[in-house]
Amino acid sequence: MGLKLVGGQAKGQKLRGPRSAGIRPAAARVRKSIFDILGDLKGQRVLDLFAGTGSMGIETLSRGAEEVTFVDDNAQAVKLLFHNLKKLDFLKQAHILQEKAQTAIKRLARKKLQFDLIFVDPPYDKGHVERALKVLDGLDLLAAEGQVLCEHSPRELPPFLSRLQCVDTRKYGQTLVSFFKIP
Repeated sequence: MGLKLVGGQAKGQKLRGPRSAGIRPAAARVRKSIFDILGDLKGQRVLDLFAGTGSMGIETLSRGAEEVTFVDDNAQAVKLLFHNLKKLDFLKQAHILQEKAQTAIKRLARKKLQFDLIFVDPPYDKGHVERALKVLDGLDLLAAEGQVLCEHSPRELPPFLSRLQCVDTRKYGQTLVSFFKIP
């Protein structure tokens, strides 16, 4: 399955997609809507959790993000991601971590890294949304004025969080996208 980038310098370029149902890339319509909302991404540092093919993080690089850290524990996803970054000549702006999201979040926080934009796009209905958001809520990975975008199913609503506040939720068919900020 091929995926096309929907904007930026690499608009229209095809990414190699998954061959198995275990990797679910964000739909082009959802990606386009998200990036229309986000606007200018020049110079931003991005964290793409549950990266899969890398379509969300690669889209940010196409739109001017400074660098993206991609996290996925699936070896097939990491192989696809590496292929797609190399094809588009984005490897220099990318860091790939093959590990569980919660482990990566904690390790990145220990390094005192901060991100302007964090994508949380896990497999649906497996409890990953709640676990990832709770770990992010307790750490200082989000830069001032930064935001977390969480793509999830309507059956898996984000938990109550102490610092991160949901400021908007959009519905695209059977996909919800929730936007979080620290007030």
